[in-house]
Amino acid sequence: MSPIDSFLKIFLPKDRIFYTLFEEVANTLVLMGDTFKNALSEKDLAKRDQMLKTLEELEHKNDEITHQIFIELGRNFITPFDREDIHYLATSLDDIADYIWGAAKRVVNYQIDDRNNTLQAFAEIICKSIKSINTAIHGLRGMKNLRDITASCVTVNSLENDADDLLDNTMMRLFTSGVDPVELIKQKDIFQMLEIVTDKCEDAANVVESIIIKYA
Repeated sequence: MSPIDSFLKIFLPKDRIFYTLFEEVANTLVLMGDTFKNALSEKDLAKRDQMLKTLEELEHKNDEITHQIFIELGRNFITPFDREDIHYLATSLDDIADYIWGAAKRVVNYQIDDRNNTLQAFAEIICKSIKSINTAIHGLRGMKNLRDITASCVTVNSLENDADDLLDNTMMRLFTSGVDPVELIKQKDIFQMLEIVTDKCEDAANVVESIIIKYA
């Protein structure tokens, strides 16, 4: 082994920490999505609210992992892909967690009358989006199944379109329903927040696509 190879061997294993940290974030997001969806299908409102409140701890956990990613970024000379892409990916995944928790707080605080099960419909889309993100993130380690990564990103983009359609249809129904103005404002705020979650999932998918185009 040449001196150069010996030198590189010291550094190369350290770049794997980024894959591990991103996978931890993605796994936590899956748990957040599942918890959110299951909570919104809970008929007992007290139990539902308690389930939603547990998302705060998961959001804090992701904040800590994201912070660790940034620490490792400043500490490691060798990274698995561009430092800028690592920063963008970490930020976009953190945004997903932030907006899910923001939506959960609104559900608890507003206690809206969701007679059309729109919350559950959004939760289903979000859950599927996050699971596709999770597949894509785990695929980055080694980048051996590029088709699977790309397919997952395409799925996220498609689901974001579904969320756009759901929001448009919900808004049209809401503004012609004659609902109390205060209730209308509350529902509009929650549903728009939920659609933003899918936007953030699409942002993360776009970063992943950018990475595999550069390095695959």
